[in-house]
Amino acid sequence: MTDIVLYDTRTRRKAPFVPRDPRNVRLYVCGPTVYDFAHIGNARPIIVFDVLFRLLRARYGDGHVTYVRNVTDVDDKINARAAERGISIRDLTEATLADFHADIAAIGCLPPTVEPRATDNIGEMRDLIERLVERGHAYVADGHVLFAVASFGAYGALSKRSLDEMMAGARVEVAPYKRDAMDFVLWKPSAPGEPSWPSPAGIEVEGRPGWHIECSAMAHRYLGEEFDIHGGGIDLAFPHHENERAQTCCAFGHDEMASVWMHNGFLQVEGRKMAKSEGNFITIRQALGSADGDTLRLAMLMTQYRQPIDWTERRLDEARTMLRAWAAAPSADGEADGAVVAALADDLNTPLAIARLGEMARTGAPGVGASAMLLGIDLDRVRASVDAAVAEKAAGLSLDVDALVAERLAARAAKDFARADAIRDQLQAEGVVLKDGKDADGRPATTWSLAT
Repeated sequence: MTDIVLYDTRTRRKAPFVPRDPRNVRLYVCGPTVYDFAHIGNARPIIVFDVLFRLLRARYGDGHVTYVRNVTDVDDKINARAAERGISIRDLTEATLADFHADIAAIGCLPPTVEPRATDNIGEMRDLIERLVERGHAYVADGHVLFAVASFGAYGALSKRSLDEMMAGARVEVAPYKRDAMDFVLWKPSAPGEPSWPSPAGIEVEGRPGWHIECSAMAHRYLGEEFDIHGGGIDLAFPHHENERAQTCCAFGHDEMASVWMHNGFLQVEGRKMAKSEGNFITIRQALGSADGDTLRLAMLMTQYRQPIDWTERRLDEARTMLRAWAAAPSADGEADGAVVAALADDLNTPLAIARLGEMARTGAPGVGASAMLLGIDLDRVRASVDAAVAEKAAGLSLDVDALVAERLAARAAKDFARADAIRDQLQAEGVVLKDGKDADGRPATTWSLAT
């Protein structure tokens, strides 16, 4: 198989991917904070890194890739939403996680190898925090444990931001107990009614972890002190990933946490930033109400993952058209096409892979089905979806199509072209597509189908 080349956010360049251990290629991706339905912007990294997971498994073998995607189930937003709805935090997170799993399954995503929940890894977080305190990279102040940013000389190397930019981007909290404005929370006291656990570093009051330490702890537990790829949306590069990197490197004395840092670009809707205030906020569940999962997935992959994407109805229409063409390809058997694999191996060049799939469908080249599956698109599922849509539309027709087609043939034979055209227009208005030709005996004949 073609060598895989990936773009590293930290070095700002593409380079051949060389795993630390080809028998256990390790990938960590930041997952959902489970307080509400995931939106289509959240869907982008889930889909992107699902494609990478598929590519790595194709290259190294299904059993030789470990994909960890965490679940954040302790967070201020979760606390606030549970209180707002008058339900327990556990009930909220369980229901929201179930909705998330259903939504991403509908867009064709494989489950990760491990899906750890933050609340199941509190002990690992406490151990990591105490290690940082012992090594002089964290300190206790006013019931908090804070990471001392100045203790890590390489802070900022991932996001390539100046101190002023980092302070602005992190929305630095001014607190009298901080030694430095940039220092961030590893552990904090819990307010009454909030989730709480015994605190680390000799703090008597119970508390809860900060967001950044959660991912460092879970990545360490399931992938080790150093691993191959860390992924997520570009909005996480700073401060979340910058802080993760600092914590992990300082805790274990390494220069790097992950060999490659990968980030997908932003998503906007119809040319505008997606926001509830803009009236264009779309959840995955809402998007699935107007398009099937394969259409949503292909629409997302039509833009290379590092580039910003504009989510539009036109994009969805283009994806639907392409999927129907692929599903109708005369030859779907065979192995994955080499050109498709090569495109994906070049830093997940999905637009090039999609173009090649279109060419294969037009020419009847073998392997369309296997090649589409590398993108997470199941053409058998697409065909079933198209057939179901046609059947539903046919059941809703109020016309006797066969009788009208026969009447139109008789009108054409009688040269009553006005009546023939009127019948054609009536059928077209109902989504019925006519195809005129001849039967086996050379006589005029018309077949019909439903526009999908």
